[in-house]
Amino acid sequence: MYIAQAYKGLSDSWRYVLGLLVVFVFWQVIGGIPLIAALLVKADSLEVLGSGDMGVMADILGANTLLFYMLLTFAIGLISLFAYVKIVHKQTITALTTSRRKIDFKRIFFAFAIWALISAAFIFVGIALAPEDYEFNFKVGPFVILAIISILMMPIQTSMEEYYMRGYMMQGLGIIAKNRWLPLMVTSLLFGLMHIFNPEVTKLGYGILIFYIGTGFFLGIITLMDEGLELALGFHAANNIISALLVTADWTAFQTDSLYRDVSDPVLGWDVLVPVFVVYPILLYTFSKKYNWSEWKDRLTGDVPSEETFLALQNDDSDLQRPS
Repeated sequence: MYIAQAYKGLSDSWRYVLGLLVVFVFWQVIGGIPLIAALLVKADSLEVLGSGDMGVMADILGANTLLFYMLLTFAIGLISLFAYVKIVHKQTITALTTSRRKIDFKRIFFAFAIWALISAAFIFVGIALAPEDYEFNFKVGPFVILAIISILMMPIQTSMEEYYMRGYMMQGLGIIAKNRWLPLMVTSLLFGLMHIFNPEVTKLGYGILIFYIGTGFFLGIITLMDEGLELALGFHAANNIISALLVTADWTAFQTDSLYRDVSDPVLGWDVLVPVFVVYPILLYTFSKKYNWSEWKDRLTGDVPSEETFLALQNDDSDLQRPS
């Protein structure tokens, strides 16, 4: 009962509506102040920020410095989300994360490992099939700094997105709507659409949103089926870390000193459809077997119990576990 974990805190609707707004402001507005200040100091103008040209920003600040400031916005957002949940909702971070008694880090590491291997394999296969499209970009100093920033801060960035969308928003919508299908639909679509301003969309067209929305549904499904965020946290962190370390391009959201640079003319191809329609279903099957998932329809579209029913069930479970 992951969504119903919201009942372990103060779950009034107004707290969620206000929380989404407050955290968004800290994340996107206050969190962006350090980046704005750095650009003002270096460029003495905010025109480059308004243009949204990541390549120009990387030239001004340096790729690793720009990445650090971008990830810092997510760190500020995550801190504000955790603080709001603790102060306003009186809910624990564990209850926001999972229906289990404690956060299962083995699940996080398993999802991280399996997707890191798969995504790295996709990248290297792409390089092998079209080596002319890639330029070896390895520079020891910048790459080491990139690796440190990525390993330490990328999980914060991806955790912020997961906790905000498939954690806080999913729980809030679920207990308001009293069902699971609406939060699954809304958070998955919003996750995809919030990438609409990424430079990848400008270059590849709106078809790339199939990947983003499909990924949103995949992450939402594994969250509801597994009754917790752990698998989504591990998967998302692996996806961004591997991408940042292995390959970059002038037209991507993250400009990094990665191992390779994609110098091809970007086109929308199989690499968008295969993960969504082939790899994700295989991963769902793998996770379902490993973690013994069942009752798919109920877990994805069923009702969310009332607060009274949930707390009564919790009390019954507690009574059963007490020694006689």
